[in-house]
Amino acid sequence: MGYELSIRTSFAAAHQLKGYEGPCEELHGHNWKIEIFIQAEKLDDIGIAIDFKVIKNKADELLNMLDHKNLNKVLDFLNPTSENIARWLYNKLKDSLKSYNVKVSKVSVWETDSYCATYGETL
Repeated sequence: MGYELSIRTSFAAAHQLKGYEGPCEELHGHNWKIEIFIQAEKLDDIGIAIDFKVIKNKADELLNMLDHKNLNKVLDFLNPTSENIARWLYNKLKDSLKSYNVKVSKVSVWETDSYCATYGETL
């Protein structure tokens, strides 16, 4: 057993889903919400797994690339779906946090308060 931490953050961006039959095929925007889950087996000498600010700063570096942008032009995968954005963020955060003694367990991406996609290698 270990520890699980999470942070929540957000960004605003537009996208369109190519090949989708419906209104989401057209360019539209969301106020995206992100939750990042981190697992740690051990704490440091003062009882911290990783400083929340470190996770937030790493997330902000990535989200600044997306904020107030058209995701179809920024991200190089087929469709900027919630699922693909969750996987992209997971992989980027996994790389940027690998020097810390923690593991990114999953990333959740909400495009609305009701619709969310989560990616993690163990799901």
